[in-house]
Amino acid sequence: MKYIAILLTMVGFLFAANVPTKDIKGSKDSFLGRYKGSVIIAYNYKRFDKFKFVASKLEFVKGKTDDTLNEYYEPKKTKSVIGEVTIITYVMPKEVSSFEVFQNYKDVIAKNEGEILFECEGGCGGNPRLASDYGSGAVKTSLQMYLQPMSKVRSYIKYGEVGDCAYTDWISEQYYMFAKVKDSYVGVVTYTDHGGIHCEDFKNRAIAVLYIVTPKKKDNKIVVVKADKMKEKIEKEGKVALYGIYFDTDKTEVKPSSMPTIEQIAKLLKDNPKLKLLIVGHTDNEGTFIYNKKLSEGRAKSVVKLLITKYGINADRLHPVGVSYAAPVASNATNEGRAKNRRVELVELVK
Repeated sequence: MKYIAILLTMVGFLFAANVPTKDIKGSKDSFLGRYKGSVIIAYNYKRFDKFKFVASKLEFVKGKTDDTLNEYYEPKKTKSVIGEVTIITYVMPKEVSSFEVFQNYKDVIAKNEGEILFECEGGCGGNPRLASDYGSGAVKTSLQMYLQPMSKVRSYIKYGEVGDCAYTDWISEQYYMFAKVKDSYVGVVTYTDHGGIHCEDFKNRAIAVLYIVTPKKKDNKIVVVKADKMKEKIEKEGKVALYGIYFDTDKTEVKPSSMPTIEQIAKLLKDNPKLKLLIVGHTDNEGTFIYNKKLSEGRAKSVVKLLITKYGINADRLHPVGVSYAAPVASNATNEGRAKNRRVELVELVK
């Protein structure tokens, strides 16, 4: 036990995170501004994405668990918004309470003629001591675990980085509100950080997390790859990556906007009757590998099903495969990289 304690102390020392004096590189405030003296310790921006806000208290869901077998809590009311998504995490100066920060943001929303649609405190029905990090089994899931589970946090905050403390430490004095401000939807979460093995400097500091989504339509930047270009790419490289096949987040059904690309795949197969293909689904690294393996395989199967039922392609020529995020073509550390990794590939099957 003595050696374990020494080892834990050494690990805490090696990864000790001090409260910074400057915002992290590339971050900026939203129109809500910041509490005076606070510092941005984590920042995630997506030009076009979907975010689900909590609009009622979390309630226990019998018979359902999360990925690590914890008791699952979710709200009956939510609001999904598609558009520009920004998540900003601030750490406050010493001796500033979570409640004071929360009230300041309420004032800002009021001054901007915003409407608060829902608010709660404590655990909001879920676990009042957890942010996004979780144990394994027999604990209640939390508000932050629903808004932004650790799998998503890890897409932009790595272990040991300063922002990690805000999501992995024990917390208390949590407050949440969901509001409509001008053309945007806003979620504000504040809580007190209790510090941790490498986060002692964060002890008793208030944290504020802002979720801001401004609805907008997606820019259509995908040019449909024609059948002859698919053939040319396959002959040269043995495969072709397609970005014109669309799915809703966490869904496997092919969206109608995908049909121009699906039609070109069908044309490729009809024009080349001896060609057999692996239809390979790829994802980014948001979520667990096992979850994404199932998701990517389900998406590949949906493409195959369409080609068989709608275009009469022989099933023996098509083999669906899901590889999760095992074969990235870009870094998953950036939004642009993750977008490139979300794709369907046609791989020539030679027998």
